[in-house]
Order: sequence, then C-alpha cells, then structure tokens
Amino acid sequence: MQKMAELLGLGDKSGEGASGAPALASSCLADNRLSLDVYPDGCCRLLQLFEGRRGEVARVEFLRLSSNDRLLGTALGILPHLKHLKSLVLKGGHARDEFGSCQHGSLTSLPPDVGSLRCLTHLDLSFNSLSTLPCCIPCLPSLRVLLVSHNSLVALPEDFGSLSKLTFFSAMKNQLKDLPQSIGKLAALENLDLSENALEVLPEEVGNLHSCTELDLSGNRLSSIPDSLANLKSLRRLHLHSNLLVTVPASLASLPNLSRLDLQNNCLRAVPPEIQTSPFVHLRGNPLGETEPSPQAEESSATELRRLFLASGEDSFTVTSEGCKVVLACGIRFYFPPGAASDPLRIYFRTLAPDPQWVKLRHHDVLLSRVLELQPHGVKFQQEVQIWMPYASPQSLHQREVVVRTFSGQSWSDLRTQVEQKRKSKKHMAHCSVLHFSWFLVVSRLVQNECKVPTEGTLLFSSVDPNIKVTFPPGVTEETRNVKLQVLPVSAEEIAELTADAGCRASPLLCLSQDSLVDFLRPVRIQLPLPLGVTGLNLDRSRLHLLRGDLQGQTWDDITSQVVLEFTHLYAVFEVTHFSWYWLWYTTKTYIGGIAKKVYERLRMYQVNFIALQRKKDPEQVLLQCLPKHKVDPVLKKLQDRYRGPEPSDMVEMFEGEQFFAAFERGISIDMDRPDCVDGRLSFIFYSHLKNMKEIYVTSPVDRKGQAVKGQVSFYRGAVPESIPEDASRRRKGPDSLWLATLPIKLPRLKPRWGENPSPLNGFSFSPLNLGNAETGYLTQANLLSIARRVGADWQTIGLNLGLTYQQIERIGYNNREDLDKQILDMLFSWAQQNSEDPDCVGKLITAMKESGRQDIADEVENIIELGQQKYRESIRRVGLEQESSTEDSAIAM
Repeated sequence: MQKMAELLGLGDKSGEGASGAPALASSCLADNRLSLDVYPDGCCRLLQLFEGRRGEVARVEFLRLSSNDRLLGTALGILPHLKHLKSLVLKGGHARDEFGSCQHGSLTSLPPDVGSLRCLTHLDLSFNSLSTLPCCIPCLPSLRVLLVSHNSLVALPEDFGSLSKLTFFSAMKNQLKDLPQSIGKLAALENLDLSENALEVLPEEVGNLHSCTELDLSGNRLSSIPDSLANLKSLRRLHLHSNLLVTVPASLASLPNLSRLDLQNNCLRAVPPEIQTSPFVHLRGNPLGETEPSPQAEESSATELRRLFLASGEDSFTVTSEGCKVVLACGIRFYFPPGAASDPLRIYFRTLAPDPQWVKLRHHDVLLSRVLELQPHGVKFQQEVQIWMPYASPQSLHQREVVVRTFSGQSWSDLRTQVEQKRKSKKHMAHCSVLHFSWFLVVSRLVQNECKVPTEGTLLFSSVDPNIKVTFPPGVTEETRNVKLQVLPVSAEEIAELTADAGCRASPLLCLSQDSLVDFLRPVRIQLPLPLGVTGLNLDRSRLHLLRGDLQGQTWDDITSQVVLEFTHLYAVFEVTHFSWYWLWYTTKTYIGGIAKKVYERLRMYQVNFIALQRKKDPEQVLLQCLPKHKVDPVLKKLQDRYRGPEPSDMVEMFEGEQFFAAFERGISIDMDRPDCVDGRLSFIFYSHLKNMKEIYVTSPVDRKGQAVKGQVSFYRGAVPESIPEDASRRRKGPDSLWLATLPIKLPRLKPRWGENPSPLNGFSFSPLNLGNAETGYLTQANLLSIARRVGADWQTIGLNLGLTYQQIERIGYNNREDLDKQILDMLFSWAQQNSEDPDCVGKLITAMKESGRQDIADEVENIIELGQQKYRESIRRVGLEQESSTEDSAIAM
C-alpha cells in the first residue's frame, strides 16, 4: 500500500486525503454500494475512503469503477480486502476520443487474490483491453454473471468450465477463434453471447449446455454447426446470422421450445424442408436455390461479393477483406470492395433525428434525410467505401442539386455526389464514396459552380443561368484560389407578390465566395442579366439599384454609386475586389435595401398548415403534423380511411429547421415524461421535406364515463433558428408572437372496457413486477398494463417474438377464448414473470415489438427506459452533490 499512501499524502497537501474521507464517505458510500464510475477521480476516492473508513469499505457489496481512470491499477489492490463483494463493475467506455467513440479501459488483468472473493456473483469487465481472461476468474466459486464484451480475447482458458454456477456469459465483440471443450460443463448456463468474434468451429460439447435458453453466435466465421446443438432442449432463441454457414442440421427444427432461429446472411444454398417451412426461421440474405458455381466459373465470378440483408432490429455487421454488399432495412446500401478492410471489422450504424443544435444548414439548404451515423469513427479504409442513401424527392425544388454532407467532428462538408433513381421503387438515392466513417445526411442546395483561379486568370460561368459570368483578369492573385458561385433565381411573380408592387423587378441573386480572406489584386468583372422586362434600350438608370448583401443576408447596401455600371442590351457589368451577395433591382421605391432584406427573408420561409387527426378505431391516438401547403391535400387523402379530424389550420410561415411545440389543452393531457416533452409540450423541428409528424396517445383527467371531453391542441413557436434575419427573430419573441394555431380534439364518451372490475389486471393476480434494473431503467406493473392496452390483435405475433412457444400461445388463447383483453394480459404478464430475472428482458421486449411491426409500442418502452436512465443518473449525481442528504435518500439501486 506504499503507492496508495503516497497518493493520499499528495491529497493531504491539497486539503483532501484521509482527513477528507468522512466527507467523501457521506457523498459516495451509500449503504453497501459504491458507484464511483460516474466520477473522473473515482479510483482516488476509493483509495481515500479505504484509508479513512476501512471498516465500512470492507463491507461493501456493490462496487463500480471506471477502467479509464488513471489510478485503476492502484485501486485494484484493494479488491481482495472486500470479502463481502457481490457485484464488481470495472467497465471502460467512460471516455471518448475526438470522433466521439468510446475509448476502451486500461484493464489488462486482475490481481490473483480476486479469486478469493467467495461472495462475488456478478463481474463486468466490458470495454477493456483484456487479451487473456484473468486466471483468477475460474476460481470464483459463486460467479453467476460474467461480462467481458468489447475486449481483445483470443481464447478462453481450459478450466473455464469450473464456473459451475455461471448462468449468463457475454463475450461479444472479441477475437475468439475457438472454445475450450470444458465449456460444456457449464450446466447452469442460460444465456451465452459469443457474437462478433472469429469462431470457425464449435466443439461438440456445446450440446451439453442443457439449461441454455438463448445462444448468440452471430457475426462469426462458422461454416457449420455441430449436430449436438439439437440436445439443447431448453433453447428458445438461436442466433446464427452473418456467418459463413453452408449447411445446418435438420434436427434444429425439432427443438421443443425454439421460437426464433436466425440464419440470415449466410451462404446457405439449400436447407432441410423441416427448417425452411418453420415459421420461426429467418433465412433472408442467403443464396437459396442458386447452384454451386463450378471451379471454372469461380474465377470469373470472383467479383460477385457476399450480400448482406439486415433486418430492422439489427445495428451492426462484419466486413472482411473479401468485401461485401450490405442492404439495411431502411434502404441504405453499402459496397465494401475487396481489400477495403485488411482485418475483420465490425461496423455499427444508426439513423438519428436531425438536431438543429449540431445539424447546421446553410441559407436555402433543404434537408432531405435523417442523419446516418457509422462507426467506428476515424478508421481509414484501404479503398473507398460506397454509400447509397435514400432521400425525400425534391420535386418542388428546381435549379438545385442534391449532395451528401458529412460531419468531421467540427464542421460539415459536402461530398462529391451522384444522384440515382431505382427503377422499380422509383426511390431517389444519393451515392458517394468515403475513406472514413462519421455522420452523413442528404441536402438539397443551390447549384454550386466552382473553379481554381490561377495567376493568369480564368472565366467562371453559372450552369443555372449561363448569362451570369465572372471574369478573372491576369494578375488577379499571387496564389491559386478556390472560388464558388451560386445563383438563386427569383421570378417576377414572386417579387411582385412579396413587394405588392407589380412594377418591381429583380435579377437572379448571385452569391460569390472564395477560400481566401485577402481581396483580389485586380478588379474582378461580373456580368448579371438585367431584371425581366428591362433592356439597355428602355433602361431608366435612376430606377436601377445594385445591392450588396452580407453572407448572412442581414444587411443589403445600395452600392450603385460606388461602382461603374456598364450596360449592354441584356446585361449589367461591374467590377469588385471582394466577394459577397449581389442583386440588381429595378423599382421606383426608396430604401430599397430594407425591401430587399424582407424579400430575402421571405424567400427562405415556407407556408405551412397544421393537422390534428384521430384514429377512427382509437380516438385516443392522435396524429399531429406540420405540412407545406402544397402537401396538405395529398396527405389528407392518404389518411382519410383511418383518421378523422378538423380542417387544417390557417397558413403560417416557418423557416427550415425551426422549432415549434404542440400543447394539449382544455382537459386533454399526455405523458409528461416523454423525452420530447418540454414543460408539458411536445417539441417538433420543421423540415419541409421530412415528416414533421408524431402519433401519440392522449388521456384526460376528466371522467369520460358520463360525457365526452372537448379539448384542443395548440401550436407555438419555439427556439429561434440561427442565422435568420434580426427582424424575423424579433417577431418570434414575446407572448403574443408565439401562438401559431389551435385545432379541436374530442375524446368520446368512454365505453366500458377491460370489465368493470376495479382491479386493473382484470381478475389476474401477479406478484409485483420490476423488469430491468435501476441503471437501465425499470418497467413496472403499471407500465406493462399501459402496454397491454395498446397491443390489440397482434398479441400472438408479439408473444412468439418474445419467446413463448406455440403451445403456450394456443393455451393462452383457449383459456381466455371469450376475452381478447385477458388473452393479452395473460400473454404479457406470463412472459414477464418468466423473464423477471433476465438482465436483458426489457431490450428483448423492445426488439419483439419492432419485429412484430409495433414500432409505436417499442418507442413507448424506449421512452420509459430513457426516463429511468435519466432518473438513475440524477440520483447518482444527487448522491455526489447533496452532501447533507441522508444515507437512505442517497442509496443507489443496483
């Protein structure tokens, strides 16, 4: 303990150390639990606590430390003294690199004396740097749960089978190439996760895991599996997707409790009929029915890469040096050429709702897709990877171009993009090539023409309007510069409508920019077409104004008197030395700069309507949407068979990326704990070409047994978007300027449902339930009851995807054959009782809902869990910050 004493001595000099241990104990030590992974100096706190309150620390049963902590090695020396320890978490991933990826912890081993912790039942060493399993782990006699995922393990020790009480083992995302034969001795093992490793063969002894209910071997290199897997009579879910399987034993179909067999994305050309006809088998992504290529044809077909088709619940896949083609359920496609990845690499993906806080759109940009995040960030491929992203059709956007935009961690940049349209589905796809993975989205922008300007000068034309050109004379610059040109066409009708002056005219709006802050050495010559209807012959020079705007469009200065304007029959020509926005106006009005500013603002705005519709079969389910006015009628026509509601709201104007809120009023309320609920209002972000839509369940505190509830939903402006004109910003502030629209909502008189029995479980009696844990969030009995009310006729599909057998489903249906509500309750609560001890049961519930096509229920569960995680983090924070709170109030549920 000499090193620890030295550290504590340093702490004393700074006013901490042993003398501060009592204060630290009151803030960190809650009952028999120490959750120190939330502190950047958690290991230092443990050392100080052990020095000052050794007796109390020795009785700790639950300990959490971050393995990203620099003092971890010293803190590990305390572990053998914690004889009462039941749960030990030494996870990495608490620190992130410059690309936002989790950094693995520094843990490479454990002290041998850790094997003497006879009470230890739960050990989590995930996200670390273990290359071998510490030799002390097989010596832990009471260990039931072991997690070593996201490490670098290449093998498990031969004595691994000595963990006779192990029920849950996860070693996903390691580098395991084989398994020891002793793994078959784990008689109590119920859940085994070996996904995303490098396994090429399984020992026959795996068939001795008679208690195993879930086995995940996905993302490996298995070409076959042993027949002994047919001995796993307790097995409910077997995951074998994303391997190299060429054959599977027919005996798998006879496993009595199997409810899911995932064989997707393998090399199966034929499967036994018993398996192919089983409804719980998933075979997508296999070359079924294709003939085996002859040796002569193999060389010519070498370019035919393996194809992977991922289901909606999957979030990763493995790329090898052979390359592959990947299709995601959302329509995104990838092409990894051979040699792009030198070693097997696991790719993680997710799509995110765009957040204006970090998705920064430029003027006149239109967002056409959600955000695609690809990990690992920063990994460089040996060859370019091609990405195809579907996007909303920009049919109403003319003289623009579609580009893929990527985020580097500091700024967004545009990629060279090709636009394609699929023949059958007519879907639009944006195609780009990258060497790094990060965040990607698709936008429509003003057409951009660019060129390099050398010292000898050059000429740049607009592809939108070839009459617009910029001439760079020789000697205009000493070093080559990059110059960009964009044009915003403005019709005479738009100008007349926005200015209320039929005689007002304006040219296209020209934007010029460069990559240098230095003015040009010689004047640059710009040619702009005269406003429509104006020629050099009938021109009244007193009515013509040349305006220059800043890059934010906030100010427009009349520079007519500052430049020399030359005129031809159709064009105006002038010279400048630095770049900005330029706009020719022809009008009799004065203060033309103020008028141009308002017109420019209006050109960036959309006229929209709000709709609020209720499902005909379930009026408590309300659909809210904000639509550009030209989309209102087509959308209402699509929804009229399933929804009813009032006429759309009056037209209002909004900017791309502007926030707004929906508030239910006059006796109608929603779940205030939703993550998208701010001060009782639902938060939205308006994007003209994305679905600004949410479908939610509403309730009412009013007793609806006697009368209907006539309420309303009102829409209000939210945060002011960045970079909008100051005048528009001012008009969006103040209580009278926030309201946008109000639409009526009516909840009909409540019909008797679920019986009149006061018991919410309709006659069922179950012991209290808490699925999950405090860290990941609980699902309570009340949560399950709320979920049950929404299941409806899908209960059988959901039950099968939850792992219930066909026999169980049939029995539940028969026992409650006169009452759908009771069938749903019996299915859901029976599953909950069977899986209440499973640490991942909530995640399985979410996955089952998604697989059953009930994304709405999956979203509700995720919202509940997210709220639980937030409350857990707040309780952890409260333990550390509220020094005076009692031990009882500070206790952290494990």
